[in-house]
Amino acid sequence: MKNEFNTNNLINPNWEKHGYIQVYTGDGKGKTTASLGLAMRALGRSWKVLIIMFTKGGSDYGELNSFRNLSEEISENLTIVQAGMDRIVYENNKTDADATEISKGWELAKKAIKNDEYNLIILDEANIAIDLGFIDLNEVIEVLKNKPQEMEIVLTGRNAKQEIIDIAHLVSKIEPVKHYWDTGVVARKGIEY
Repeated sequence: MKNEFNTNNLINPNWEKHGYIQVYTGDGKGKTTASLGLAMRALGRSWKVLIIMFTKGGSDYGELNSFRNLSEEISENLTIVQAGMDRIVYENNKTDADATEISKGWELAKKAIKNDEYNLIILDEANIAIDLGFIDLNEVIEVLKNKPQEMEIVLTGRNAKQEIIDIAHLVSKIEPVKHYWDTGVVARKGIEY
């Protein structure tokens, strides 16, 4: 029997050159970790990568230490911007200073997307910044819909809005099944930060 299923009709011949919108959300651990693994993979292929860390300031992050020690050849393709204060932001502790820092990061992201400056842009904790009202959801959707065709954009963070999920090409919802935090273990250097 002849197989008449032709995969060539289903595969975009330019798939490597098309950039997609990815979302890593949910209440489980690993959203930022997944996006940073993707950044390392892209850097290993000489991609230009921008990481904007919304709601995250300070320097006590293991990933920042690692990125600072990359080879010169790799690090010249990486830009990291922290757009947050040195604390975790919740609905009950957000301030004007948070709004200012996050707004600066979002303005930089919009410019980088519009100017097609990077192959991969990771908007770490953007979902939280949107959920807390620091970044306008409709503006984010407009920017994402008009991104350069070959640019890959990743949004991480809990509480991804349905409108973001709807326009994304890949959505991973990371849900906790079991977590040692439930037994009183606090965040550990090298694992959580």
